[in-house]
Amino acid sequence: MTEENRYDLVVIGSGPGGYVACVRAAQLGLRVACVERYARLGGVCLNVGCIPSKALLDSSEHYATARHRLAEHGVRVDAVELDLAAMMARKDRVVGELTENVRKLLERHKVQILAGTARMAGPGKVRVESADAPPVELQARAVILATGSEPVQVPSMPFDGRFIVSSTQALGFERVPERLGIVGGGYIGLELGSVWNRVGSQVTVIEMLPRVASLLDAQVSRTLERLLRRQGFQFLLESRVEEAVVEGDAVRVCIKTPNGEEERGFDRLLVAVGRRPLTRGLGLEALGVETDPKSGHIRVDVRYQTTVPGVYAIGDLVAGPMLAHKASAEAIACVEGIAGLESEVNYDAVPSIIYTWPEVASVGKTEEELKELQVPYCIGTYPFAGAGRARCMGETDGFVKVLSHAGSGRVLGVHIIGPRASDMIAEAVLAVECGATAQDLGRIMHGHPTFSEALQEAARVATACAIYGRGA
Repeated sequence: MTEENRYDLVVIGSGPGGYVACVRAAQLGLRVACVERYARLGGVCLNVGCIPSKALLDSSEHYATARHRLAEHGVRVDAVELDLAAMMARKDRVVGELTENVRKLLERHKVQILAGTARMAGPGKVRVESADAPPVELQARAVILATGSEPVQVPSMPFDGRFIVSSTQALGFERVPERLGIVGGGYIGLELGSVWNRVGSQVTVIEMLPRVASLLDAQVSRTLERLLRRQGFQFLLESRVEEAVVEGDAVRVCIKTPNGEEERGFDRLLVAVGRRPLTRGLGLEALGVETDPKSGHIRVDVRYQTTVPGVYAIGDLVAGPMLAHKASAEAIACVEGIAGLESEVNYDAVPSIIYTWPEVASVGKTEEELKELQVPYCIGTYPFAGAGRARCMGETDGFVKVLSHAGSGRVLGVHIIGPRASDMIAEAVLAVECGATAQDLGRIMHGHPTFSEALQEAARVATACAIYGRGA
């Protein structure tokens, strides 16, 4: 073992968990190596997840606005046309720029980047194999596994990459599908459905549960479904795909619905029923790293250490929401723990966002969770229709919902469906993280006119509820 192959930390994976772990470790003075199997850094998020999907969502929103919304502002645009190739090229350009920024960030912090497939060869040993060079064995005091997740495949709907596709292929259709079927009504299905619905697809979402985005506060979920239906979405709820068969240039789908069985034909079928931890080929079983047999998540302690000392796991590999910002927060906490510092992640303050239009953002407990926990709570809601800024922009759909403790007034949850909810939620996350009360939120001066005034007004309603004893 040469000295150049000895590191304080080896990180496997360069996504939002992996590259953040590398940077933080370097800042703390550790010698760090990052192993990435793909040509570009950034993991799923930057390459085939968060970033390309948001680029397409923004582009498709501009197109839909030009077609349907500009006239009400007195702007007349004739013959609006879609250039799908240009839209895809812009998406690829954004991805390329950001992945290159990650490379520059790691290089600036003197992180050694190794291209290849990594496998645990023993405690503190990582074997890196690539097609272009002989295998290399790295020695490390600590190893962080940050390989992310992959789409779940359903046996009755196997991916073929062309007609029956995962979210990865749905980011790069060469033409707009006339009929797009989506299996799964979670955030991935709804976001990609929004992209293609805006540019001309007839989108049908098939969901097993009684409502879409089932982890949301039920009031928000129902509102989101109603607004998406108004945009042209079709929903088959409490329905299951029994079979999907490619016939010619289409997919024939047999669906079991509450009213019986029916067949539908789609030009493309997106299967978006969830993601699973990507642990294949890491050599975990031979090393003795335990995983949950049901979910596939790696079992870790409060320091993110696995059942093997010196081996850690973060992000989509461990339990919790599969979100990029959650992975980044765990990366920092994990590295600081390795360095002997006190650090933790507050899982009650993890924001969740769905980038449909209107957007949905939430943090903390839902009303249903508070009822189940028998926590006395107050509700404060305020519609965007009452906010001056929303009126000026013509974006009056949705509302803000603040849930606070009926006794202390502490903010327990905030749920927003409306314009720029993704940006507004940061204030609510701060409130939950710092133990602020609804009264605190209501008293803070908010700019006028802004969307954030709706959060202030909802907090004031929740405060009045607590004052007058109308807690649930």
